Amino acid sequence: MQSNFWQIQTSPSFSLAPMEDVTDTVFREMVLRNSEKDKLHLLFSEFTSTDGLCHEIGHDKVKHRLQISASEQKLLKDKSVKLIAQIWGKNPEKYYKTAQYIAQETDFDGIDINMGCPVKNVVKSGCCSALIQEPELAKEIILATREGSNLPLSVKTRIGFNEVVTDSWVSHLLGMPIDALILHGRIQKQMSEGLADWNEINKAVTLRNEIAPHIKIIGNGDVLSYQDGLDKVNQFGVDGVMIGRGIFKDPWLFNPNLSEVDERTRLKMLWEHTELYEQTWQGNKNFAILKRFFKIYCKEFYGAAKLCHELMQTSSANEVKNALEFHKTNVEMKDLV
Repeated sequence: MQSNFWQIQTSPSFSLAPMEDVTDTVFREMVLRNSEKDKLHLLFSEFTSTDGLCHEIGHDKVKHRLQISASEQKLLKDKSVKLIAQIWGKNPEKYYKTAQYIAQETDFDGIDINMGCPVKNVVKSGCCSALIQEPELAKEIILATREGSNLPLSVKTRIGFNEVVTDSWVSHLLGMPIDALILHGRIQKQMSEGLADWNEINKAVTLRNEIAPHIKIIGNGDVLSYQDGLDKVNQFGVDGVMIGRGIFKDPWLFNPNLSEVDERTRLKMLWEHTELYEQTWQGNKNFAILKRFFKIYCKEFYGAAKLCHELMQTSSANEVKNALEFHKTNVEMKDLV
C-alpha cells in the first residue's frame, strides 16, 4: 500500500485547483513544464461526475476527465507531484463504485470530493455545495468513498451556503475519516464575488487543532501569487494553499523565478499548449475549449489584443500556427513556432 502523502507532508503544499474544462491532462502538463521543482505539490483533475462514470453509456463520455497522458505521467514522477481525482454527485453507492474504479483502473494518487462548486444548475440537483445543507448525506458520501478505496481522501468545500456556518459544518467534516479539508473562504451564494474570508479559514484551523489534529487544512480563495500563498500560510496557519483563478493571471505562478515573462516565452508556451492539445485529443475534444487559454498568453506585449482576436477566430492548430507566424512577421520575431 502506498504512503499517504497528506500525512507525510512536512512543508506547506501548493496545489492547482480542479477547474471545469481547464485542468485536463494537457493544461496540467503545461503547468508542470513551467513550474519550479518542489514549488508545485498537488494537481487536481477536472470535475468528474459519479453519475456519468457509473452509467453504462455515460462512462465513455466522461472518462476523458480522468485521462493522464504518458508525458504528464513522466513529469509527475520527475517532480514528485501528486495527482488527485475530483469527483462529484449525490449518490453514495456511485461514490463507492467510482472510488473503486479510480483506485483500480487509474494512476491517480488520491481522491477529492467536491462539496464546494457553487454553479446553480449543479446545486439545484443537490450536488456539490448543496451538500453543505445535507450534512448526513455528506457523511454517507464520505464513508462510501472511503469504503471504496484506500487512496488518500480529501473534501473541498466552502464556509457556508446562504450564510457562514464554519463552526458547525467544518466540525462535522472533521469528524469524518478524511485526510485533508480544502476550504474556500466564500459561501455558495457569493459564487466568485467579493473577497474570500481567510479569517473563517483560520477558524477552521483552530477547530482542526481541537478536533482532529491529523487532518490537513488547505486554504483556497484569492491566492494570486506564490508569495501570496506563503504569506497566507504564515498568517492563517493553514497547511497549504490551493490556487484557482490565479493561474489565469500567471501560468508561471509555480515558478517564482519567472517574475517577468517576455513575449517570446508567452507565445512559445501558447504554441506548445496548442500542439499538445491537438496531439493528445486528436479531434475528440472540442477545439473551442482551448481558446479560453489564449488570453492567458496574449497580454503585456505590443499587438497582444489584435493577436488574441485573431486566435479566437481559429478552429485548428494549423490556423493557430498561421496566426502566430503572421504576428511574428509583423513584429519581426523569429522561431516562435
